[in-house]
Amino acid sequence: MQDSEEIVTIGELCKTLGLTTRTLRYWEEVGIIESVERSDGSNRGYTSYGVRRIKFIMRLKELGLTIKEMQDLYKAYGEAKQTERMIPELVRILGAHVNMIDEKMAKLSLLRQEIVEYSHKIQNRFNASVK
Repeated sequence: MQDSEEIVTIGELCKTLGLTTRTLRYWEEVGIIESVERSDGSNRGYTSYGVRRIKFIMRLKELGLTIKEMQDLYKAYGEAKQTERMIPELVRILGAHVNMIDEKMAKLSLLRQEIVEYSHKIQNRFNASVK
């Protein structure tokens, strides 16, 4: 890190991104982000690279990736320090997520159908009992 590189404090970053300090500290604890010590020795903070990484992790989280999957991606990227290794792993993980979503959608569709049928059955019984 260069001395002139701006370091964003955890508080400033949380306010900007709508995260909690607890979330960032947890992500750091599990090894998917890294903070740096500020040059004045005060609170730890994040470089512009760290901020971009946090935004990427937020997007992965929105897509439903687990902490374990993000750790695997970080490891794949960290070993090579190149996207050539991370991108295929990300594509694999996202493909697995699509399959999982498809399975959940199929189960939800069946559940919906069962609920609708049960609702009609109960309504018919009720209608027959009040006649």
